[in-house]
Amino acid sequence: MKPLSTFTTALVAGVIFAGSALAQEMTLKLGHLANEENTWHKASVKFGEELEALTDGRITVEVYPNESLGKEMDLINGMQLGTADMTITGESLQNWAPKAALLAVPYAYGSLEEMDEVASGEIGDQIEAQIIEKAQIRPIAYFARGPRNLTSNRPITSPDELNRLKLRVPNVPLFVDVWEVLGAQPTPMAFSEVFTSLQNGTIDAQENPLALIHSANFNEVQSHVNLTEHVRSWIYLTISEVTWNKLSDEDKEAVMEAASRAQEYERELFLADEERLAETLQENGMTFVEVDQDAFAQKAKDAVLANVNEEIKPTVEQLFAD
Repeated sequence: MKPLSTFTTALVAGVIFAGSALAQEMTLKLGHLANEENTWHKASVKFGEELEALTDGRITVEVYPNESLGKEMDLINGMQLGTADMTITGESLQNWAPKAALLAVPYAYGSLEEMDEVASGEIGDQIEAQIIEKAQIRPIAYFARGPRNLTSNRPITSPDELNRLKLRVPNVPLFVDVWEVLGAQPTPMAFSEVFTSLQNGTIDAQENPLALIHSANFNEVQSHVNLTEHVRSWIYLTISEVTWNKLSDEDKEAVMEAASRAQEYERELFLADEERLAETLQENGMTFVEVDQDAFAQKAKDAVLANVNEEIKPTVEQLFAD
């Protein structure tokens, strides 16, 4: 009887081992550039909590803010090689997938609702499909970004009032050309240099979302927020195709459900955050100025179309026509 008992024990142990192999535990590492107070970070943590609950703890997510797992492009490269699992990224993906440039085209989206329509509709599906094919990473949710606004030390309500304003812009040809056409004097510059340059008068103005205007303390060197809202954009929560292909169908469903919940959670945080930021900046002495956004958009249109990739130009023309 003893040999039979030993055999039975071994057989049971083998079945248990096989079962555990099928339900293999996994830890996903999610790195991003935002800090712990940012809504993207909070939504990433929420994603991890939801996924762990949906998989009964088999899949966990470790979130690394502040580029502590690597810079955006390094993480994308790592995800393509299968050495990194997840990140939050956006128009940087146009280095592989030209359609990703549609995430941040000046004046392409007149409102958050219009942007949502595109991001969650047919155009959004095309962007995501190309990112999966060309970049080998998979968008699983998207988060809104606050619109970029122009700060200055005087009110500016139309392009006619720019008067060669010395304006810091990111080193992006599209942004440089658009602001030049609008009537400003765009000056590409690293973000780290902006505060000092505003302080000493090297530049007169800059443009960024409210979150960056606040975190960079631009209220100390700028008096007005002109609500140009010239770029509305979104950014993706993504997973490596290498990692995705390791998941069972059931676990893929769990990942997508957790991502959907994280997206909904982030939107609530985002809307509340934009309201809070506006109040805080006004309390800190900044005056908010309503502008003629249609006048800005109409004047910017030709410069935008002249600078976008030929592959996406028909889509941009369609967005402007709508």
